[in-house]
Amino acid sequence: MILQDLNRVRQITVIAARHGFGEMAERAGLWRMLGRKEKVEVSPEAQRASTARRFRMLLADLGPTFIKLGQVLSTRADLLPAEYVEELSTLQDHVEPIPLAEVHAQIRGSLGKDASELFAQIDPTPLAAASIAQVHRAVTLEGEEVVVKVQRPGIAAQIDSDLGVLRSLARLLEAVVEETGVYTPSGIVDEFDRAIHEELDFVNEATNVRAFLENHRERPYLKIPRVYSELSSRTVLTLEFIRGVKVNPAQLSDAVRKQLAQNIVEASFRQLFDDGLFHGDPHPGNILLMEDHRLALLDFGVVGRLTRPMQETLVMLCLAVALKDSDSVARILYRVGVPDARANLVGFRNDIEGILGQHLPTTLGQVDARTLLRDLLDLAVKYRIRIPKEYALLSRASISTEGMLRGLYPELNILEVALPYAKELLAGRYDPTQLQGGLMRTLLRFQSLAQDLPTQLSQILLDLESGKFSVNVRAEQFDKLNENLRSAAVIAFLGLCACGFIVGAFIAFAPRPPMYGNVPVLGVVGIAFAAALFGAAITWYLFGGRLGKVSVSRWLTKKHR
Repeated sequence: MILQDLNRVRQITVIAARHGFGEMAERAGLWRMLGRKEKVEVSPEAQRASTARRFRMLLADLGPTFIKLGQVLSTRADLLPAEYVEELSTLQDHVEPIPLAEVHAQIRGSLGKDASELFAQIDPTPLAAASIAQVHRAVTLEGEEVVVKVQRPGIAAQIDSDLGVLRSLARLLEAVVEETGVYTPSGIVDEFDRAIHEELDFVNEATNVRAFLENHRERPYLKIPRVYSELSSRTVLTLEFIRGVKVNPAQLSDAVRKQLAQNIVEASFRQLFDDGLFHGDPHPGNILLMEDHRLALLDFGVVGRLTRPMQETLVMLCLAVALKDSDSVARILYRVGVPDARANLVGFRNDIEGILGQHLPTTLGQVDARTLLRDLLDLAVKYRIRIPKEYALLSRASISTEGMLRGLYPELNILEVALPYAKELLAGRYDPTQLQGGLMRTLLRFQSLAQDLPTQLSQILLDLESGKFSVNVRAEQFDKLNENLRSAAVIAFLGLCACGFIVGAFIAFAPRPPMYGNVPVLGVVGIAFAAALFGAAITWYLFGGRLGKVSVSRWLTKKHR
């Protein structure tokens, strides 16, 4: 690490200790790397807070990059328990807006022209100022009202620098973290790296907006802003300005609230089952109510994509949950997930049966989908099954949508509205006239299997006959046994070397000078070297491989006392 990175690591370590995470810093060896340990008192607020809240406060104190890391993690319920996801979802950027002159300079550097040559007016007061970008109202030369999203100068370089520090910290933590799967620090940093660079590239967001605009063109109840391509680039994004207000149920009649709720459900299911492209963060701040009671979607930096097989799996999962079929739910989650090791499917199914029994006691209309989804994802984390990020993002979006619907029109029967979409997708899956239907694909796979199976069986029989058939078995117990045998061999070798040095030292150097009094110096040196080898062997035997690592799962789930 360069000196600047070491200073940043020192700052991170001190702040972490202040929030009660000094043990993690100590176990990761950060104080040893920095040369000295500073005495840091845990803040009174941290002493009273839960571990999840202290983690959120830690990220908030570490600055914009770490705040953005927390916001990204809040969309990944497959990586963290629900308590942490809920805490991190409250993280907000609190940054000073950049001056208008810097906004103009960024526009000039990105679009190649002065702002005065591209816009008739730019409002000097920003609509919003975040850690990555700043948003201003503006008017084009043609007189159209737009919003201009301008990336903060130097933010990309700052994030890359912090990412370098994060990667170094992740490698240090991996030496003391017990888990190697769901909570792998390097894996989390890699996820954050991909997500943050997608968000830094406004071309990606512009592509998302165009895709949403095309998908919702025939849906009159929803408004998507238009992209001004000639006024957009990788660091500047210009969109159509939409007049509207946040949805406030108290100011709307029952009929309007019911229709809006139905429109939200309609738009959500069309995104999932027709488009395969859904808004990843549909919280109330990203949905505006226009004067004509149309809904407008904003902020397309986070979107999810579902393939046709994913859509079919989603329908089957929903049906399995509705039927309380814990065995099917377990198998579907296990199949779509990425287990870090062979999971206990029986235990997984039994835990799911308990969750379904708890959340589906009566009618489906009374189900709290928010708690149900969180419990299922927490269970997947417990069994080290990493759910693909698309499903985790869908869970976050579903929770936000359900909360908005409950506040807008609690009497709405979501299942009644959603049932036609599920029937339509299932009908398409088993319609033989549809080339994209699942039945045709299944028949094709069976045909390929029928053709390949005789050849594969012949190959296995030939290998058996010729003695070339081999089976590779890998078990964790064998790996541990191999490691123990290797350690025993090294210890025995060091012990024999120590004995040899002791005997050799007495034989070779006892009668020879130099002498210190009546003590042969070379003999003492030989014995000291032998003692060092013997001590190394004893240390290896007593402590080698036995130093306990920190269990992040237990650390995440424990409450601060």
